[in-house]
Amino acid sequence: PQWYPSRVGLQLERNGPFLKDSVSIQSLAVSSIVTLYFTDLGQQVGWTTFFLTEYTGPLLIYLLFYIRLSTIYDQVESRKNFRHPVVHLACFCHCLHYIRHLLETLFVHKFSEGHTPLKNMIKGCAFYWGFTSWIAYYINHPRYTPPSFGHKQVFYAALAFLMCEAGNHFINVALAHQTNSGNRTCFPSPTYNPFTWLFLLVSCPNYTYEAGSWISFTVMTQTLPVGIFAFLMVIQMSLWAQKKHKLYLKRFYPEVRRKAAMIPIIF
Repeated sequence: PQWYPSRVGLQLERNGPFLKDSVSIQSLAVSSIVTLYFTDLGQQVGWTTFFLTEYTGPLLIYLLFYIRLSTIYDQVESRKNFRHPVVHLACFCHCLHYIRHLLETLFVHKFSEGHTPLKNMIKGCAFYWGFTSWIAYYINHPRYTPPSFGHKQVFYAALAFLMCEAGNHFINVALAHQTNSGNRTCFPSPTYNPFTWLFLLVSCPNYTYEAGSWISFTVMTQTLPVGIFAFLMVIQMSLWAQKKHKLYLKRFYPEVRRKAAMIPIIF
């Protein structure tokens, strides 16, 4: 009784899957005796709190580096060196990315499970906040050098970034408003919106667009920290896409059986 419900994990067998909150004990009883194993899941936080904390940090941290605080950069060097336009554009794109995430967390996403362990939020924040500090330090540094191919490289990469951001948003909206046919939820179908046409090829287009955003941001800024972050994000999202694709195959087999998980043909 000293633990609140979301902290309690119940299993039918040791090391087995945790029972969902919606399952009734009566539906599990094959006899008059049922053995349940209790596990303390640790301190929990809501998914909304998890994502708001994870995404607010990078937004604020990047802006601290953008204004070039005296505690971070040499002020004489900061005043002497001219800022390339890509530095301002990178700040706009980075802020746009995380503002979109925050707004979608509040108004678009529907979270199936109410809580997650606090340690997961700490690890997520350490990853996002740490990489943001590394990325922002280099891009906003007074000695930052612009991309090798100049304005053309910046323009086309920024255009690709904005298209991926728009695509990601429209995919998330489509996933949040899945249609129902009788008692069965249907897999989202492409609409007149061309950004949703990626549903024809992959089952997790939101991860495809997210990967595209960070790859475009890497090309636009041409910095090693962004490239490393984009590489790690692609690996992580490919793992998430595989996991979701397997679930989609069970729930929506006819619709997704010919689709890739994240990248057409390659993956």
